[in-house]
Amino acid sequence: MSNRSHVTTHVLDAALGTPASGVPVHLEQRDEPGTWHSLATGTTNEDGRVSDLGPEQLPAGVYRITFDTSSYFTRTGQRGFYPEITISFELADEAAHYHVPVLLSPFAYSTYRGS
Repeated sequence: MSNRSHVTTHVLDAALGTPASGVPVHLEQRDEPGTWHSLATGTTNEDGRVSDLGPEQLPAGVYRITFDTSSYFTRTGQRGFYPEITISFELADEAAHYHVPVLLSPFAYSTYRGS
């Protein structure tokens, strides 16, 4: 594997039709049900991407990414309904890359497993 994070993300602002730059992002791992520990933080770049979020390899387990959408909406002059978005996912294949994109608008969001 190249020197790249095991988990990456990007955020697109569907309302404005542009990448959502400057969104703070936090990656955590669940140790046991209800107990989380921080692995990495980052901020989306001008293309809305965080390609260096966390280590190059992670063990199988449950993880979550939290997006601070409130700061993004404030900075772009939008009023949003969701001040943050938290996406939990299971990393099952330790050899696979996990990409978790978000399509964002002030009153809705969607996500999927990207490539």
